[in-house]
Amino acid sequence: MKIIDQNVQDIEKEIDSYHPNVKTEEIGWVTEVKDGVITLKGLDNVSYGEMITFDSGVTAMVIDLLEDQVGAIVLGNYLSLQFGDLAKATGKTLSVPVSDEIIGRVVNPLGEVIDGGSPIKADTLYPVEKMAPGVVARKSVTVPLQTGIKAIDALIPIGRGQRELIIGDRGTGKTTIAIDTILSQKGQNVICIYCAIGQKNSKVAGLVELLKENKAMDYSIVVSAAAADPASQQYIAPYSATAIAEYFLDKGKDVLVIYDDLTKHAYAYRQISLILRRPAGREAYPGDVFYLHSRLLERSCRVTEEYGGGSITALPIIETLENDVSAYIPTNVISITDGQIFLESDLFNSGIRPAINVGVSVSRVGATAQAKAMKQVAGRLKLDLAQYREKAAFAQFEGDLDEETKSLLGRGARMSQILRQKKNNPYDLATQVAIIWAAKGGYLDALPVEEVEIFEGKLVEALHTRGKKLLEKINDKKILGEEEEKELEKFVKELVK
Repeated sequence: MKIIDQNVQDIEKEIDSYHPNVKTEEIGWVTEVKDGVITLKGLDNVSYGEMITFDSGVTAMVIDLLEDQVGAIVLGNYLSLQFGDLAKATGKTLSVPVSDEIIGRVVNPLGEVIDGGSPIKADTLYPVEKMAPGVVARKSVTVPLQTGIKAIDALIPIGRGQRELIIGDRGTGKTTIAIDTILSQKGQNVICIYCAIGQKNSKVAGLVELLKENKAMDYSIVVSAAAADPASQQYIAPYSATAIAEYFLDKGKDVLVIYDDLTKHAYAYRQISLILRRPAGREAYPGDVFYLHSRLLERSCRVTEEYGGGSITALPIIETLENDVSAYIPTNVISITDGQIFLESDLFNSGIRPAINVGVSVSRVGATAQAKAMKQVAGRLKLDLAQYREKAAFAQFEGDLDEETKSLLGRGARMSQILRQKKNNPYDLATQVAIIWAAKGGYLDALPVEEVEIFEGKLVEALHTRGKKLLEKINDKKILGEEEEKELEKFVKELVK
């Protein structure tokens, strides 16, 4: 009997210690596969943005939740999927792997290396879609972000944490402005992210080479979803670039993100939405196309010291057709951003580079985010140029002009000439201040307009050889004092003679 009792006790102990490992999974199946987009049934408890996996190893992201089915974009080879394939919900949202090693690399929107180098060892994962920082976490934009382009830094200043739209027709130099801004960040402690959406692989490769030649890849990251990539990759590319930027923002760093361009991003989203049979509205875009870009650009800001004190500056690019800024996507993005740099094809074709229309371009942050030295020399510049353009238009029909008007027209012509700049040739703050100071002070009035460019070249050369100390003083102090003005006057008078 004792043996039987012992056996019963052993069995009871074993029963008590047994804990069944029950694993539940959300399983669904594919009902349709169409051009990178799939519909599934059976996934009743998935959420928007959740990752789902297939036996083939392909992953997808849920972007459409209906009563009886869900829609998802495939992040991989959608041709490997077919009707009836089983799908498992992971409970995880789409995230991109990030670490300091990503600096200097070219990656796809999933954070995978595409530059032929070794994979990146990721410290952490950052969600591709994330809520923008609230008002309490934000700080006013007051620190300048130097673009190295005289016309922008003087007339349309950009601050760290601002969102400034670059808008214009195809081939008017939008990408050039963005790339010159990246080149200008050398030694400025800013990490640059260039996000190529729907660009040719050859263009992106050329751009990476240019950055390498100028040693700008040391502080840059390129996120590329090429024209040959599926619409799903082009759709998530800007969000991935922003997630990478947020990793550095949380470390208290300043980041510049360029989205080139959001017009192609909107095309990709329209393509996905039409496949998912979402109702088409104006220009066949779905009704939430405004939210597509607003939730992206709202993530760019400058945060308080309590939250790290970093910033994300956004330079979204939008392509117009025949300078039509009143089209659907341009008006949407104009209303989201803090100003726009409008590039005009007529100005570009007439040889004015950068082809910035100063009258239409605006920065809603303005002089608040401008170095004091630049404020000193460029305070009235925009107004003076506006007056010059108005008088120049009337002067065509006037015969005799008084001396004052002739003087105003002459100086205006020279000021317009001085704001021209060659591509991939950004200037530091002190050099820009010196050039504008010379023109504004009337030192170039005696020179023929066609010789202004030659004078500028000689002034820059002289400053960078004999006037290094003067440039260092202005760059360090960010102020043009009496002493600096006297030194600058000597340089300019010598050269004009």
